[in-house]
Order: sequence, then structure tokens, then C-alpha cells
Amino acid sequence: MINTREDVTQMIVAAKVAKGIQWKDVANEIGLSKEWTTAACLGQMTFNKQQAEVIGNLFDLPDEAVAWLQISPYKGSLSTAIPTDPLIYRWYEVVNVFGTTIKELIHEEFGDGIMSAIDFSMDIQREEDPKGDRVNVVLSGKFLPYKSY
Repeated sequence: MINTREDVTQMIVAAKVAKGIQWKDVANEIGLSKEWTTAACLGQMTFNKQQAEVIGNLFDLPDEAVAWLQISPYKGSLSTAIPTDPLIYRWYEVVNVFGTTIKELIHEEFGDGIMSAIDFSMDIQREEDPKGDRVNVVLSGKFLPYKSY
């Protein structure tokens, strides 16, 4: 019996390891980006019925797990307010150091509002560099102005 969406995430990750599947290959099967597909497989997005069935076949999931993939998840997967995983902590560090700069520059360019994480896309690529490869991350979110009422 599956009790939570996290149970399904664990099933997917275990099958991914056992089968030697890469996220980009999963993304190709459902026709979406590796970034969104990975987030969905890790429990942060909702698959439609067709996508959930493809994921179920790829990872040999039972019908109950496929049904769970179609339910809107509780978003936010960090177990602590300050992340302890070194890679995720560095993102936290980026926001701590540059967050006010990002906010200031967005407000200067667009006005008072936010960058949407709903109408959003992300692209992660390896950038070769002779001094050590770099991680190139592009985040693109729709600007949503605060309204007066």
C-alpha cells in the first residue's frame, strides 16, 4: 500500500538506480524538459494521465503509484529550513548573498512584483572550461506585478 507521494518518489528513484536510467532519457520519453521531468519524478509537479502512464511503464510502477503521480503534490521537498546537502546549501548561499541584489534589479527593471515559479522554466547545462567545467543555470519566470486594490 502506498501512503504518500514520497513513497512513489522513493519507488521511482530506486527503479532509476536499478535500471541505470538517466533523467534526460525519462524526459525524452514524455517529451518535456529534463528539469521539469526530474522535478515531477521527485514529487514536485503533477503528471497528466498519459505522462503518468509512461512513467509507470518506465519504472515498473503499480497502478496505485501511477494514480499518485496525477495528484497535485505538496510542494517543497527540503526537510530543514536551512539545507544541509552541500549542493543545495550553495543555492541557499547564492540567495543569501545575491537575493537582495536580484530583488533590487528586478524591481528597478520591472517594478514592484515577483518572478513566478509557476509560469517558469529552467535549463541546466554543462559549460566546458579549461579551468574546470562550469554549471550554467538559466531560470526564466514570468514577472507578476503586485496590484493595487
